Amino acid sequence: MEGLMRAPYDATVRQTLASLERNLLPDAVIRRLTRCSWLADFGLVTDPPLNSNSLTSSISLTVPLREMPVAISTDKPKTQHYELPTSFFKLVLGKNFKYSCCYFSDGSKTLEDAEEAMLELYWITSYIADISTFEMDASYDRIYSIEMFEHMKNYHDLLKKIAKWMKQGSLLFVHYFCHKAFAYHFEDLNEDDWMTRYFFTGGTMPSANLLPYFQDDVSVVNHWLVNGKHYAQTSKEWLKRMDQNSASIKPIMEATYGKDQAVKWNVYWRTFFIAGAELFGYNNGEEWMVALFLFKKK
Repeated sequence: MEGLMRAPYDATVRQTLASLERNLLPDAVIRRLTRCSWLADFGLVTDPPLNSNSLTSSISLTVPLREMPVAISTDKPKTQHYELPTSFFKLVLGKNFKYSCCYFSDGSKTLEDAEEAMLELYWITSYIADISTFEMDASYDRIYSIEMFEHMKNYHDLLKKIAKWMKQGSLLFVHYFCHKAFAYHFEDLNEDDWMTRYFFTGGTMPSANLLPYFQDDVSVVNHWLVNGKHYAQTSKEWLKRMDQNSASIKPIMEATYGKDQAVKWNVYWRTFFIAGAELFGYNNGEEWMVALFLFKKK
């Protein structure tokens, strides 16, 4: 959007965000606005969706990614997602504290069931560190990465580093959310880049086929796609639990962000979950989804 339309559009966005921060917008309006924001970026407001240049999009992004650091603005995402204490996530997530897509199989009746269903696909022992600077001498038979690659940039250097920690014959499992065809940066360029500014600074939305372009040190053994409806339902469950525990969450927000900012950030987190439900539920879960990769060391 350029020229004469930009200024009034930005003014409207600022006014809308001000209303959002004061908790004046009903959920139905928030859902509509978040969907329109995401879809307008892709020309997906047309029917059928515009995806003719998807292959070019993925290939063209691989060149600049190889020239970037492994990750950028690493401090901001850590505070954006993990500034809230564990007490918040105890109230919102399931008993396994799985802060990533769950799998709602036919037998899944609760969020806990869906957590277990996804964990059955990858049993893991977790290790938390800043991957852009982390180094170690140890090597492993199995390495798992769950929704970390979305915060990265240089996948060539990242996979090269991970390959050093893999024993010969070992496997790497990667789970990331993605668009089915387009890879793009999360960029804070305009007033409506709300998600980037508050939750995904320095991030990347991979495409489902992006990582196979970085098989210098590892090679793909298998590749699966999980329909986006599972992540949409996960987000809805998080939102439902947040609303059910609103009285307990209020003092957590006040202690974390200050009393004068608590309402705003409570709305931001609700909007984050609403946006996730709208994004991954779009087009019956066939537009944005989750990709699972199994790699072996070369």
